[in-house]
Amino acid sequence: MTVPMPSPAVSPQDDLAPVTLYALDRQRARIEATLRAGMDRVLDHGQFVLGPEVAALEAELADYCGVPHAIGVSSGRDALIMALMALGVGPGDAVFVPAFTFSATAGSVASVGAVPVFVDVDAATFNMDPAALETAIANIRSEGRLQPKAVMPVDLYGLPADYEEIGAIAAREGLHIIADAAQSLGGAAPAGPVGSLAPISAVSFYPTKPLGAYGDGGAVLTNDDALAETVREIRSHGRSGAGDEALRLGMTGRLDTIQAAVLLAKFEVFADEMVRRQQIAEHYTAGLADVVSTPDIAAGYRSAWALYTVRVPDRDRVRKGLSDAGIQTGLFYPTPLHRHGAFQPWVSPDDSHPVAEQLSRDVLSLPIYPDLTDREADRVIAALRAVI
Repeated sequence: MTVPMPSPAVSPQDDLAPVTLYALDRQRARIEATLRAGMDRVLDHGQFVLGPEVAALEAELADYCGVPHAIGVSSGRDALIMALMALGVGPGDAVFVPAFTFSATAGSVASVGAVPVFVDVDAATFNMDPAALETAIANIRSEGRLQPKAVMPVDLYGLPADYEEIGAIAAREGLHIIADAAQSLGGAAPAGPVGSLAPISAVSFYPTKPLGAYGDGGAVLTNDDALAETVREIRSHGRSGAGDEALRLGMTGRLDTIQAAVLLAKFEVFADEMVRRQQIAEHYTAGLADVVSTPDIAAGYRSAWALYTVRVPDRDRVRKGLSDAGIQTGLFYPTPLHRHGAFQPWVSPDDSHPVAEQLSRDVLSLPIYPDLTDREADRVIAALRAVI
């Protein structure tokens, strides 16, 4: 296992230093000259809102994902909200979301006045279970209170959802598909790269994402010209071009120019970083598959490895043991969405999604980032094996 991008900020010989879940400072040190040059250009030209760096980033993203349109926006959640608004989703509509993911997915649905309907996930991939989706749609139709309108799969931890099967279900049921690709830019499925797997996709540039800004940011990707123009209007108060007239209800949802400059600098090394993430993931799997449940990546799929997440028995004891050994871990997510207080207005008392509930007790995310050293990865493996 080689290290194509060693960090000058840490010595791989220091076995006493904690292994952190993220280490954004190492990447910054590695590409600092490019970062500063890009930010200085923005300070020099002063176009802080929708400056030329935003358009340049949009072009790079669209080309990378194989779609004609990428629209830079203010956050991953805002990207989801804008996609929902562009599709006309609103009060009285049901949007099907996985029960096991971050709260922004369901929160974006509630933000446009629609109702999130929770769907259990697959025990192997952690992504939306197509069979559970069919059941949820049938239940909503039989109740008759809501109009099924859209399905929002999540590419959890960086692995694309099963858009082929979910897409077939959506087509039969007349539902829109919105890909919550907040964690998966850089991933791929047999049908193509993330960003091209659904008619409209939302990605996040939160700092800890595989392609992360130095603040909030996101993008909407689509192959639909009309949807793209609608999203562009929504992100700027519902206006078209430089006019002041609001043609539709919109929001202040633009990506800051200085964040676009940061992302352009990071995009230069993004492909190499994807390779490094894959190397670390393979190393973890080789060293841990006989003691824990490691990620299941089907043939033809590629994860962006936003997180490397295992399932372990007695998870909280294991996590404490790793912490005692100087290994930082993450819990994504300790509470399934149908158990969140904010979403109780849309959950019946007997709502149960057993796979999501079990995963919330089992999952543990290990450090994975491009500047993680081989020695640190080996320390993580050894510590986890010792605790198990």
